[in-house]
Amino acid sequence: MIAARANKPLQKLNLIDAIQRLGVAYHFEIEIETALQDIYETYHEMADDEDLYTVALSFRLLRQHGHPISCDVFNKYKNNKGKFQESVAGDVRGMLSLFEATHLRVHGEDILDEALTFTTTHLNSALPNLSKNPLAAQVVHALNQPIHKGLTRLEARCYFLFYEQDDSHNKTLLDFAKLDFNLLQKLYQRELGEITRWWKDLDFANKLPFARDRVVECYFWMMGVCFEPQYYFARKLLTKVITLASIMDDIYDIYGTLEELVLFTDAIERWEMRALDQLPAYMKLFYQALLDVYNEIDDEMAKEGKSYATEYAKSAVSLKLN
Repeated sequence: MIAARANKPLQKLNLIDAIQRLGVAYHFEIEIETALQDIYETYHEMADDEDLYTVALSFRLLRQHGHPISCDVFNKYKNNKGKFQESVAGDVRGMLSLFEATHLRVHGEDILDEALTFTTTHLNSALPNLSKNPLAAQVVHALNQPIHKGLTRLEARCYFLFYEQDDSHNKTLLDFAKLDFNLLQKLYQRELGEITRWWKDLDFANKLPFARDRVVECYFWMMGVCFEPQYYFARKLLTKVITLASIMDDIYDIYGTLEELVLFTDAIERWEMRALDQLPAYMKLFYQALLDVYNEIDDEMAKEGKSYATEYAKSAVSLKLN
């Protein structure tokens, strides 16, 4: 469907947008890039003839994929006083599309700053009259959490309902997205189970009772960074690193004495087992866990011929302390 040449640009754009918002675009990265490249090559011709919804949607999708699209395409929706035409305010679908597009703006794009204010004001004003319109829920969600600022998996879960309520939705795509969501959810549960076992084996809840237990929160954070199944190693190691960084903050901020922290800082800057001898007992537990995690990272990076990456990671921790 993505590669079909017979599709009109709007049909292709709607399909790509749905695929991305349903969280399954990672299966079709090459196909989507190819389709958007084709659309980009005829974008300026299309933008002259299409409505606000289509122009804003194509602008957002093309910018998301790195195409240098000028915001000048929205000038045609301004009046001779340089203000957005009030006549477009009644096009809720178009206004919502423009609202989402404005979040791809960069510094100095005044027209998109103005469009954000304009669309936000009019979408809020339109809400009381949208009670029976299926777009109402999408407008409320967008005003609270624009696509560009959302987490892919959470946005997908929300978009299932919106997409299903659209009479033109593709049932095959929706079923595929739900299946994919459930499969990845099971994968995340297994991953979190493994990470939780690592955490429980450390027994920091008893041995370092002052430290915050944030392992699930940190995993969720990392799932937002890289949700695709092939990035399990990144999720696992980053969760461990961020969890230990949180405990390190607790050691520095609320528990360690000045004398202990001087020794602790020196140990972390040295990154070696011999530094354990200079630390108090509770710090030895943490320092050993820290060394073990970075050794785990080093082992994996060595398999890929990228051992240098571990040194950069260690340097980043040392710089944080200074």
